[in-house]
Amino acid sequence: MSEIAQATKPIQKILFGSPGTGKSYKVREIANNSLQIQWNEQTKSLENTIKTVFHPEYTYSDFLGKLLPQTTAGGSVIYKFYPGHFIQVLGLAYKYLIDGSNQNVLLVIDELNRGNAAAIFGPIFQLLDREVDNWSTYDVNLSELEIVALLRAMGYDAQTTDKKIQVDDSAFNVFYNNTKRDLKMNNQDGLRVLENLKTQRISIPRNLSIIATINTSDESIYYLDSAFKRRWDWEYVDVPGYGNEKTKDIAIEGREEKWLDFVNKLNDFIKVNHQVIRRIEDKQIGVWFLKCENNLVTKESIENKLMFYLWDSVFPRDRRPLENLLSKGDRQSIKLITYSDFVALSDDFIDGIISCQWLNF
Repeated sequence: MSEIAQATKPIQKILFGSPGTGKSYKVREIANNSLQIQWNEQTKSLENTIKTVFHPEYTYSDFLGKLLPQTTAGGSVIYKFYPGHFIQVLGLAYKYLIDGSNQNVLLVIDELNRGNAAAIFGPIFQLLDREVDNWSTYDVNLSELEIVALLRAMGYDAQTTDKKIQVDDSAFNVFYNNTKRDLKMNNQDGLRVLENLKTQRISIPRNLSIIATINTSDESIYYLDSAFKRRWDWEYVDVPGYGNEKTKDIAIEGREEKWLDFVNKLNDFIKVNHQVIRRIEDKQIGVWFLKCENNLVTKESIENKLMFYLWDSVFPRDRRPLENLLSKGDRQSIKLITYSDFVALSDDFIDGIISCQWLNF
């Protein structure tokens, strides 16, 4: 495949791995290297990208669009259609095909498995199948309100009156004919967009990519059915995670040990105790699990986030590995009854991981 073909091939991928492995950084790298979508340092975001986060209350209406009441200055109530994230990104992709620039567009879905993905995608699920030309194999119909919202996302002044769509103060047919006339002769993608709009259908175009992320520690990953899973490419982001060059100099407050080395040793400690941990790969942590300030991970963040994660998610049923780690030398055997017992020994916990005390179990 040529370089040009690779640059225009869409990506439909799920990045999965333990928490803090840098999946968001991986999304940025893929966008930049494979889609030529640049990172904007001023806005701290990717250009030509719409981002959303799935959660238990996120619905198909949030994804596609919904009609909501709005009170006017005069006190009357009107209804306004708000485009969802999918309509917004689809409109941007269609716009670039119509104008012939063919720029790549990206939809990023964080925490895909925290929402009911099958219900959220609804009929859009059919569009995930792609043909050799990288367009959707199938298409789905939209309502007039949804088509109007799509046209607005493309940058047009569109509205619906008396069940007829108007674009830029002209009937849709006038808009269609004028746009078709102005299209470059070889712009088959732009023509395809116009035909879809005319018949009130949509399909995912070749310049629209979708990247989703999943934390495998969230058990709801297993509620993604096989039909949904097989429509994506999958990439595992291993521990300690992506982007280690950026973290190799991060230190732990009051310690000479580097944070990256500590994470590696902690994951070894977790793996050694695999017999008492369910789904061991999900319970390890990535180097980005804790945020640092001025190249420093604070003791407070270790106590308040990392130690609680170990207590609540990694060793919730059997505290013996933690007790053994803390019961070193000639010290009396430690018993951990409450979380406060564990936090009170945070220095000993850090010492135990750094010194690989657990190798003596």
